[in-house]
Amino acid sequence: MSTNPRIPYRFSTSQPRLAPPGGKPIIVHLVLNVEHWRFDAPMPRTIVTPPHGQQTVPDVPNFSWVDYGMRAGLPRLLNAMHERGLPASTSINASVIDAYPEAAEAMLRMKIEFVGHGFHQASLNAAPDEGQVIEQTLERIRQFTGTRPRGWLSPGLRETHHTPDLLKAAGCDYVCDWVVEDFPVWMTTTAGPLIAMPYSIELNDGPAHSIDRFRSDELYLRMRDTLQCFERETKRQTHVMAIGLHPHLMGVPHRAVWFEKMLDTLIARDDVVFMRGSEIADWFMGEQPAPDGRS
Repeated sequence: MSTNPRIPYRFSTSQPRLAPPGGKPIIVHLVLNVEHWRFDAPMPRTIVTPPHGQQTVPDVPNFSWVDYGMRAGLPRLLNAMHERGLPASTSINASVIDAYPEAAEAMLRMKIEFVGHGFHQASLNAAPDEGQVIEQTLERIRQFTGTRPRGWLSPGLRETHHTPDLLKAAGCDYVCDWVVEDFPVWMTTTAGPLIAMPYSIELNDGPAHSIDRFRSDELYLRMRDTLQCFERETKRQTHVMAIGLHPHLMGVPHRAVWFEKMLDTLIARDDVVFMRGSEIADWFMGEQPAPDGRS
C-alpha cells in the first residue's frame, strides 16, 4: 500500500516522457507569495525574537519586516520581471486585494496569474470551515481579476485530510502543496483528478532566508546547482523548476541583486522556458490526460 494517499508511488524515471514545450525541457515557474499578515494578530513567522520569548500583539518589528516587503520589496521583484518580459504566478492571500490595492493592481496589469493562497496568511488547519475559506478566497480573486483561479497553494503548504477534495470541487485544476516531483503528476480526489503542480521547499527563499538564514546568494547557488543536475535529467524527462519568492525576503536590496542574476542566468539558456501555473497545467494535460478522462 502506498504511503502517499493521493499519488501512487513510483520512481520518477518510470514516468513516460513528457514532450518539452517548444523543445525546451526546463520550465521555470516563478511564484510570488504575496501575503497579508494582520497587524492585530500574532505574526505567522518572525525574524526578531520577542523579549523573554513572550509573543506580543501588536508585533511592530515583525509586522514591519513584512510590510517593508509589500512597500519596497515587491516593486523590486516586479520591476525585475517586467524589464525582462517574464511571466509569473502569484500565490496571493485574497485579502491583499483590499489591504494592499496597489500591489494587486500592479500584478494584474502585468498579467501575473493569481493563485489562491487562503484569505489571510493563516493555516487551513485552524479554519473553523475550510471549505468556506477556499470559496471566499477564490471568489474574491474572481471579483478582482474577472477569472476564478485555477490553482492553489495553501499557506505554509498546510492541508487537512480534505483539502484536495475541496479544491477540486471548487473548480481548481492544480495545487502546489505536494512537492513530490520535478514534473506535474495526477492526484486523486473525491471530486476527480487534480494536478499536483511542482513547487519547491528548496528553491524557496522562505526556508533559505527566513528559517535557515543563509547568505544572500544562497538561492542563486541552489539554482545554479539544480541546473547542473537538470541538464542531465532533462535528456529523458521535462522538468519544472519552481522558484518560491517572498517580497520581504528576496525583495530586500542585498538579495534582490541575486534575484536579477538568477533571472539573467536562466534567460541566457536555450533549454529554458518561463511559464505561468495554468500554462504548465494545460501543457501537462495535453501530454498526459486525466486518468479517468475528466479534468
